[in-house]
Amino acid sequence: MRNPLPDEVYSKRKTYRETDIRGDYFRDQTAIIHSTPFRRLKKKTQVFFAPENDHICTRIEHVLHVATIASTICKGLNKVGWELNDEMAYAIGLGHDLGHTPFGHAGEKSLDIILSNSGHGHFVHEVNSYRQVAYLANHGSGLNLCYGVMDGIICHNGERDEQYAYPNKTVNDLDAIKDRSVMPSSYEGCIMRFSDKIAYLGRDLEDAFVAGFITEDDVPDDVKEMLGNHNGQIINSLILDLIENSKNRDMIGFSDDTYEVVTKLKKFNYEKIYSNKILNEYDRFCHKIINNLFDYLHDIYTKNQKDYGKYAESTIELDRYFGQYINTMDHFYTSRNETEINIITDYISGMTDVFALEAMKQITIPKPISFK
Repeated sequence: MRNPLPDEVYSKRKTYRETDIRGDYFRDQTAIIHSTPFRRLKKKTQVFFAPENDHICTRIEHVLHVATIASTICKGLNKVGWELNDEMAYAIGLGHDLGHTPFGHAGEKSLDIILSNSGHGHFVHEVNSYRQVAYLANHGSGLNLCYGVMDGIICHNGERDEQYAYPNKTVNDLDAIKDRSVMPSSYEGCIMRFSDKIAYLGRDLEDAFVAGFITEDDVPDDVKEMLGNHNGQIINSLILDLIENSKNRDMIGFSDDTYEVVTKLKKFNYEKIYSNKILNEYDRFCHKIINNLFDYLHDIYTKNQKDYGKYAESTIELDRYFGQYINTMDHFYTSRNETEINIITDYISGMTDVFALEAMKQITIPKPISFK
């Protein structure tokens, strides 16, 4: 099975460059890995806020899991006659969450509320991931990734319940996408959507065992019987089902029985994990942190504008870092006539959990007086 669009569409870049020894998609993998947004993922929440346990999944682990799952599915389908690019799928997996906020989906919801209340649309992490790789990364130059990789990133929506997915047969206008309604234009992009689900369903379950939210006995019996009750078993079961059920079709999807039990597992996770009162309490703290940071940065930007000397003179480290950021990115924001709301949203969404907490500390707790 080949993609509906020609190969040259997927490998096209905004800025022309000759294909080097790495090939188009392996080059994109290395560009993502060496980028600042990727490095920050190691300090960003997946589900459990600021985990102290080294074995709890962080955002960087999640994207690595997704990348390997997507590549594995491509390899499996290629063995039964498909013609997929596993390096392209791996690159999409690595880059799909580069636009995630600190504090996971709690941070995303907070920024979305701020933007919508100010009349600036919505914050969608898939769209922000595209914004990162296409424009913000590399000091406003972007990573110059292939179209197919960026298309898979912006259309990766792993939250949507779907048994099957098949690609658009027309070229998506990526800059025009503002929500989660658009399907990717490649089979690798469709595989990415399922890989995201496969990666988080089992791992979130396993982390919830460690956190004490649930026990293995709580997991529905039919889920355990069909998929297993540990991450490795669940991943293996879902990958094999997806390959077997898709191999003779023109779409990617689960079998009826597997889709039914996946839906049940997802419902279980939402009820027992994501809606847990402890996580909900952390969400409220995260919301306060994001709102306070946004108000603070909006206030100092309103006062200082582009007078970078004022930022540099501040005794608060956050002020100085923010001033350096808008100074470095001024060429980009000026060329696009971006508002201060967009600038502040970009800055906060790029923060790690640790940096956001430290920034909050700086603006709420005065430094101790130094006595000589």
